[in-house]
Amino acid sequence: MANILHIDDTISVAPQITPKDVAEIAAAGFTAIVNNRPDDEESGQPDGDAVRAAAEAAGLSYAAIPVTHAGFSHPQLDAMVDVLEAADGPVLAYCRSGTRSCNLWALARAKMGDHPDTLMAKAAAAGYDLTGIRAMLDALASGR
Repeated sequence: MANILHIDDTISVAPQITPKDVAEIAAAGFTAIVNNRPDDEESGQPDGDAVRAAAEAAGLSYAAIPVTHAGFSHPQLDAMVDVLEAADGPVLAYCRSGTRSCNLWALARAKMGDHPDTLMAKAAAAGYDLTGIRAMLDALASGR
């Protein structure tokens, strides 16, 4: 199974998962999967629809919020906020390495009112550096 990195009790992130990983993900207590990777980003990656089918078969909710090299948009942040607010348990978000998923989570949580320092600390504890998006975190958090 993919290397799952725990950020807090509501979210963990991982590099690319496969449909075969979903049963273990469900058994680990996750209730939702968020795919932050565009289909066909890399040769040989599992199709998002295959992961969706496995997630739904395992009773998990699934959302595709692809993030490309273009960066993050407000519709993506809003979609992630919706997933986080609707989740009835821990969420697993994945992309190629987990970085985009962590960044999108942090931006969504800042938009939801979490303090950037708290988000930076949680991400750092999981091995992610949010310094590159700190200004966006500050702007989103102050916009509430």
